[in-house]
Amino acid sequence: MSVDHRLQLHALLPPLVEAGLVSATVAQRLSTLPAGNRHPLELIAAQGPDLEALTQWLARQAGQPYLRIDPLKIDVATVVPLMSHAFAQRHAILAVAMDAHTVTVASAQPYVTGWEAGLAQVLKRSIKRVVANPQAIEHCMGEFYRLAKSVRGADQKIAAPANIDLLNLGGGDQEPDANDAHIVTIVDWLLQYAFGQRASDIHIEPCRDQGRVRFRIDGLLHDVYQFPPQVTMAVVSRLKSLGRMNVAEKRKPQDGRLKTRSPAGAEVELRLSTLPTAFGEKLVMRIFDPQVLLKDFDQLGLSPEDQQRWHAMTRQAHGIILVTGPTGSGKTSTLYTTLKRLATREVNLCTVEDPVEMVEPAFNQMQVQHNIDLTFASGIRALLRQDPDIIMIGEIRDQETAEMAIQAALTGHLVLSTLHTNDAPSAISRLQELGIAHYLIKATLLGVMAQRLVRLLCPDCKRVAGDSCEAVGCAECRDSGYRGRAGVYEIMVMDEALKALITPGTDVQTLRQAALRQNMHSLRMAGLVKVQAGLTTLAEVLRVTPGDSETNPLIVGQ
Repeated sequence: MSVDHRLQLHALLPPLVEAGLVSATVAQRLSTLPAGNRHPLELIAAQGPDLEALTQWLARQAGQPYLRIDPLKIDVATVVPLMSHAFAQRHAILAVAMDAHTVTVASAQPYVTGWEAGLAQVLKRSIKRVVANPQAIEHCMGEFYRLAKSVRGADQKIAAPANIDLLNLGGGDQEPDANDAHIVTIVDWLLQYAFGQRASDIHIEPCRDQGRVRFRIDGLLHDVYQFPPQVTMAVVSRLKSLGRMNVAEKRKPQDGRLKTRSPAGAEVELRLSTLPTAFGEKLVMRIFDPQVLLKDFDQLGLSPEDQQRWHAMTRQAHGIILVTGPTGSGKTSTLYTTLKRLATREVNLCTVEDPVEMVEPAFNQMQVQHNIDLTFASGIRALLRQDPDIIMIGEIRDQETAEMAIQAALTGHLVLSTLHTNDAPSAISRLQELGIAHYLIKATLLGVMAQRLVRLLCPDCKRVAGDSCEAVGCAECRDSGYRGRAGVYEIMVMDEALKALITPGTDVQTLRQAALRQNMHSLRMAGLVKVQAGLTTLAEVLRVTPGDSETNPLIVGQ
């Protein structure tokens, strides 16, 4: 084909039929269609063939690298200024990367080269071409330039102070307008983009020169965008306002919540938390999946055997059940799923949380408020006068809360709570560190479940490798090879043999080895079961679970 020759539908159909990507019937139907303004590959994909596969074929035909555009891997703030929106639109191209010598530009017209020389001269860099999906180019172009326009407009309207006093975070006369139309657009884009990327958390972090936005997706943080410092401040102010927080107070941490809707129209709740830092307020938003309360134990990742052990514990009339693990290990989902099952019309189920994670009509939920001295301990004390059957305590953090939980269990209530420990047996020593006598633990503790979340292999692209599967990467999983997460669990049911090992100086290793002999599966062994089932990879299990060899010499050969 000649230089600057645009792709024509009639010319593409014969080689696509020969390659087996388009049937003769579809080709015949397409040959009668008017070309219009749409890209030929889009017209073909509308008849059934996969657009991404067609794009890969085109890249091979043209001898140019293929790129699946992942917005999370593009430094949008760097590449957007490289060319005007009008220029990008006219040539249907998108800059996707830049280094000291090269600019990488995505196009779906590999034989159109007229724009290359001029752009290379202006940017003083060589052009590296890649072929990408025309729909992805068009969509990202619209999103990137719309956001850049809003950021630029907001930055121009906000008068930057002559010098920023890093230690005086109370603000001054230069207060950004949180209701500015540009800021409203930026915040709306940020939330909708996070929902679309399946983010669980949004981090907005002020730095010396630029504010940074990061999303946590499947447990890992990804850089998303950089804002000028004053725009970052205005975005945080806007979100604080939406979360009913004190916008003027920048020196103290604050908590808030807001509700909005996802692109699909589902109601989404976010929990906001601010923290004063050297360069301004850092804001983290936890996005609560409304489907969490609708999940069953299979969806959480509990095996049938684990479910049986867990249900046997939670059916008890009184005692304490603990869920342990680090922040972000899925403890809340486990507790809410459990409480939803237990909250029948015959029982009074009350919770005391900090904060209330998700509102559920079947529970009586109370939020800790330290400013009026409503703590976990005082909250439990009040709940005990409310004739409860089941009490959920968001977290046991101190001796007073632990003592009140023990008291509630001793007086005939079922108590569920969380602790921060690495494994199930360590919960015993943690309670002892909090000042709980060994005989009270023996009398009340029904069992402990430790948990972690492992990323699941993407079902669309995982590949069988030996006795398990391996991550590959595709459009659905943004080339990571993983999509979604599930729990791995270590359930220690307290029987008489294990209770006998709880002494004033409980040896956690001895307790752990005894629990393993009593058929407790370690977190790592639970993960290996998921590896063998083709649900995740060994590397992922090793990443998130504590090593059995370090804590349990008997695990070798199990």
